[in-house]
Amino acid sequence: MRIGIIGVGEIARAIVTGLLEGDGPPPEVLLSPRGAATAAELAARHGTVRVCGGNQEVADGCDVLIVAVRPQDRQALAGLAVAAGTVVVSLMAGVSLAELRRLLATDAPLVRAIPLPAVRERRSVTVTCPPHPVADALFDRLGGALPVDDEDAFNVFSALTSTLTTHYAYLATLSSWASGHGIAPDQAERYVRGLFADLGRSLSDETRSLERLAADHETPGGTNERIRTTWFSPANATALREALDALLTDLT
Repeated sequence: MRIGIIGVGEIARAIVTGLLEGDGPPPEVLLSPRGAATAAELAARHGTVRVCGGNQEVADGCDVLIVAVRPQDRQALAGLAVAAGTVVVSLMAGVSLAELRRLLATDAPLVRAIPLPAVRERRSVTVTCPPHPVADALFDRLGGALPVDDEDAFNVFSALTSTLTTHYAYLATLSSWASGHGIAPDQAERYVRGLFADLGRSLSDETRSLERLAADHETPGGTNERIRTTWFSPANATALREALDALLTDLT
């Protein structure tokens, strides 16, 4: 199977790395010249990766076409000819299947997907819509596919994905707070990273719900409960839900 990628940024780099450094025979990968430095780096590192002269050459030579351009740059796809037998996987947030169909003017199967950077290590679940055996098999190699049938559900997952940098900013605030109380910045950051890396291991235990995990990590009347109930108050929880609702409205 030949995989073509138009728009070679960080997610494209993660996908290529995950596919070519995992188990199984490495696929041939065709990259667009968009994101030239990253494309050249990947081609130099992997023998089955080739940088093409343009987007049309990528589309003509692949069985699966991954569209990874920024949503605001989607007009760069206008006029691209895609054969009906090619499976198109769009990573463009907020660009519906109907809009993509109008843009490409093709009868090819279209799939939306939300791969995360952890596909590089083949440990990230990727939401796809609609289910398609070729696209789902591709992301199964990268940690697993989570197919959903309709775009309303897909957009909910897309909104959840948009909370990632908020989590990092939360961790950075904890580290900064500790530094403000006399802890060396490198020690504060090292401890915060270790603290939440351990939390990540707990998340892999799918026998316990998220609510159960929270309860198991705090003692009634203890310090964890104090921070949760005073900082993450019902008002803050409502504000988070409202922010997600507003984003979901924009995504749809």
